[in-house]
Amino acid sequence: MLGFFVQVPTGPLFIRLGGSVLLPCYVDQPLPMKRLRVEWTRTESNNLVHLFIYGESRPEEQHQDYYDRAHFFDDYVKDGIFSLRLDNLRAEDVGFYRCKVYSQKDVGETVVHIKDVEHLNIVSGPNHPISAYVGEDVTLTCSVDSHITPEKIEEISWRKKDKDGDILVLVFQKAKPLSSDERYRDSAEFFTAEIPKGNFSLRLKSVRTEDKGVYMCYVRNGRVSANTTVTIERLSFSTLHITIIVLCIIASGSALLLWYLIYCRSQNDSIGND
Repeated sequence: MLGFFVQVPTGPLFIRLGGSVLLPCYVDQPLPMKRLRVEWTRTESNNLVHLFIYGESRPEEQHQDYYDRAHFFDDYVKDGIFSLRLDNLRAEDVGFYRCKVYSQKDVGETVVHIKDVEHLNIVSGPNHPISAYVGEDVTLTCSVDSHITPEKIEEISWRKKDKDGDILVLVFQKAKPLSSDERYRDSAEFFTAEIPKGNFSLRLKSVRTEDKGVYMCYVRNGRVSANTTVTIERLSFSTLHITIIVLCIIASGSALLLWYLIYCRSQNDSIGND
């Protein structure tokens, strides 16, 4: 019996040529980094799409067809997330991809199916990660091609990839936004006025350090679906935050010094009175 279980995708992924797609692969528990090996390959040709071994990605080992197009999220490996983003999609990318995970004596794998649906050429997002300051608002872009009206789209959902499974951030269903996971209930919103124009971008208000990660905008229309991903790669403190923290430290130190001086003076006065 395997010591871990590789999660299986619920169905095929439909892509937009020239866009990006996230191939999901994660396990039900974090795995020790020692001897951990993750291989993404094409099942038809066995070409290596990406290799992670000895604690780092080895892009020099991948097949030339995937140079600068296969992005692996090294920072999330420790959480049991081995998903792969494939950029600049081509017609020849359609097919089956195997994620195979080796951990000590155990091996697990899953297969992801990419399909191309030309008439579902609808979803697009940014092609680069986002950096932000803690406490500011961040926009995760997701737009829908104008030839499909929002009324005909059954569901738009934003999900955050997590080691315990996807977190539902916000969903737009039957032409109206619905509530999300309690962690995002008051901090995530659509641009309501832009929805009729096919803009389903998400605004995260007052981002926190834990908001860093990979987000997927998932679109479903009948039996077909498509998605795009946005990565919040870095969250740092702004100059204002740092200044406030420094001032707080200085103020605390000054208050402590003042208290000490008052205490010393009171002690001296007490000795003098004696």
